[in-house]
Amino acid sequence: MDKGRLEAFSDGVIAILITIMVLGLSVPQSADLDALRPLIPTFFSYLLSFIFLGIYWSNHHHLLQAIEQVDGRVLWANLHLLFWLSLVPFGAGWMGESSFGAWPVALYGIILFFSAVAYFILVRTLLALHGQDSLLATALGSDIKGKLSIVIYVVSIPLAFVITWLACVLYVAVALIWLVPDRRIEKTLAR
Repeated sequence: MDKGRLEAFSDGVIAILITIMVLGLSVPQSADLDALRPLIPTFFSYLLSFIFLGIYWSNHHHLLQAIEQVDGRVLWANLHLLFWLSLVPFGAGWMGESSFGAWPVALYGIILFFSAVAYFILVRTLLALHGQDSLLATALGSDIKGKLSIVIYVVSIPLAFVITWLACVLYVAVALIWLVPDRRIEKTLAR
């Protein structure tokens, strides 16, 4: 099957998720700057989630550039990823509205964990379709960043109940790991 429809559908879903998140930001009722202060947790939650969705969108795009085709297993693995990403606005909203309470921060970590696992499954499904000697396999290598992200989420979820702010710092750390451009696929495609 052609990969174009999968890519277009995924791009559309991620765009809608970002739109849903921004609609969750409420406008202050007064015109002074102090009215923005209560919105800081919600805005930070939105910003972090926007970055995560952007990271997934960018990496998903690169992933699909390194493949030639998709099959039914890939479609379902991709839907699995989109399911978990679709929960990001809910997790972000609760986390921001609660001013980073323990349960909302832990739930946000659970959503990020399952999103990372779903992305890992999508990658493995694509590798199974294209083979271990494919362009995709060459480009991905050992995927240390993906595995490290999952480990950080596993640590941060229970940590949210002990030191909530540190769990949030770990979420930011994962985002920073992925913000460093990963040029493996681009370099492999250029060759």
